[in-house]
Amino acid sequence: MLKVEAPAGAKDILLHTCCAPCSGAILECLRDSGIRPLLFFSNSNITPREEYDLRLGELRRYAVRMGVELVEDAYDHEAWLEAVRGLEDEPERGRRCEACFRFRLGRAAEYAAEQGLPVLATTLASSRWKDLEQVNRAGTAACTAAGEAVSFWPQNWRKGGLQERRNAVLREQGFYNQTWCGCEFSRQQPSKPI
Repeated sequence: MLKVEAPAGAKDILLHTCCAPCSGAILECLRDSGIRPLLFFSNSNITPREEYDLRLGELRRYAVRMGVELVEDAYDHEAWLEAVRGLEDEPERGRRCEACFRFRLGRAAEYAAEQGLPVLATTLASSRWKDLEQVNRAGTAACTAAGEAVSFWPQNWRKGGLQERRNAVLREQGFYNQTWCGCEFSRQQPSKPI
């Protein structure tokens, strides 16, 4: 499996995570590379609340199995709606998605700075449904806004066999695997993987 090195050789990082399926192979890769992630579930985009709880529950189960700490950010769908206001009709991978990433990764970068974690990465960069350039721009902007204490790690988690391992972990663990990002707008406008 792929071996990675975090920016500046950091061994402790904050990993913003969207769900268990996207986290599985990444957690194995980080562990095998000697990197200790603190998982940060910041996904106020997900609705209804039952869907949010289902995804969080699957991630909790896997975090326990992997021996990784998981922190849940406050769920604030109203604040998220405000962050994407005016972009509701944008297509998937459009400006709404980038605003969503900025909102979620902004909260993650703030948490990383508060906790003294020097690096932020995200499982959003593993999904074939997401535009990596958007994810990386949003992550870089979030870390810049949080100050110089946190660097964004623009790792492409689809390469080095991780996409194949992701699919295998998904099957092995029997994860609930959603087919949309979680927001009400993406559910209305399904997209295809890149």
